[in-house]
Amino acid sequence: MTPPLFVTSDETLLDELLRLAAAAGATPEVAEAGTALRSWTAAPLVLVGADAAEETARLGPHRRAGVHVVSWGPVPHELFRTALALGAESVTELPRSDTWLTETLTDLGDDAPARSLVVGVVGGSGGAGATTFACALGQVAARTGHAVVVDCDPLGPGVDRVLGLESHDGFRWDALCQTTGRLSGRALREALPRRGRLGVLSWYSGTAGSLQAFAVREALSAARRGHDVVVVDLPRSTAPLVEEVVARCDLVVVVVQPTVAGVASTARLVPRLGTGPQLRLVVRGSGLDPRAVARATGVPVLAEMSDQRGLAEAIDLGLGPVRSPRGRLGRAAADVLAQVSVMGRAA
Repeated sequence: MTPPLFVTSDETLLDELLRLAAAAGATPEVAEAGTALRSWTAAPLVLVGADAAEETARLGPHRRAGVHVVSWGPVPHELFRTALALGAESVTELPRSDTWLTETLTDLGDDAPARSLVVGVVGGSGGAGATTFACALGQVAARTGHAVVVDCDPLGPGVDRVLGLESHDGFRWDALCQTTGRLSGRALREALPRRGRLGVLSWYSGTAGSLQAFAVREALSAARRGHDVVVVDLPRSTAPLVEEVVARCDLVVVVVQPTVAGVASTARLVPRLGTGPQLRLVVRGSGLDPRAVARATGVPVLAEMSDQRGLAEAIDLGLGPVRSPRGRLGRAAADVLAQVSVMGRAA
């Protein structure tokens, strides 16, 4: 991996930057302004010291993302003009911003894929089993990579309960809504309640507060940077925040019961989900022909599954909905993830 680039001759600032890099497990390349251009484009992150910012700007480096000007102590006003000429994203003051900088450096070492997938799951009608299927997707995805199920439905059963993780230690929404600043993908992954490679982000038992927009945006961004697959359990709501979360999904799966009432409810819900992400149906149970369900809702069917025996018992035992990869729920989840991967590669 190409190392981050530190451009400075200030020994005090460099010592602090190297300390933060060591804490993050990163080994940077250190250069002065005159030699920085050799690695300017290739480095995943460039930190330019206040002492070298003006000289570096005069060299006219290529405009790129991931450039930050770093100052030790209070930032002089003229440094903002220099940063603008340099094309920097921000001017950062140390030691005040050492936590943010450590997390940014930590993200460079994440094992996350170049492009993880975000799958939203919503019930076409009440009781369709959307939370159960979201948890099944998480369980199956965790067999081959890091996965997380994000609970955005405060009135649902709770993804941690469905997966048997309600008693595991870790961060919940309650704590994340009280934090500010950027979240590291790795830090979020390690802080969540988890079993193996599967983590959950939900509420503490007995509580279900309202979600804060800034916390949801940051959590989803960090989850995507720290996991291969992010599954979002969505509420049947048209609130602006829900619409924003839907827009951040690569695919939204609508779990529909093939009954007259279930299909009618789904047909009313589908237009409210917008035209941003791709929409697909998962038909759960028996009844109307899936082709008729697709025609009535105007949404293609991605997978079909009949009800699984022993599902409630598996959840009550804390095993999660997927007990066997050969079970009906496990096969349906695997089919959906396989097709979602194809969509992601084609996007």
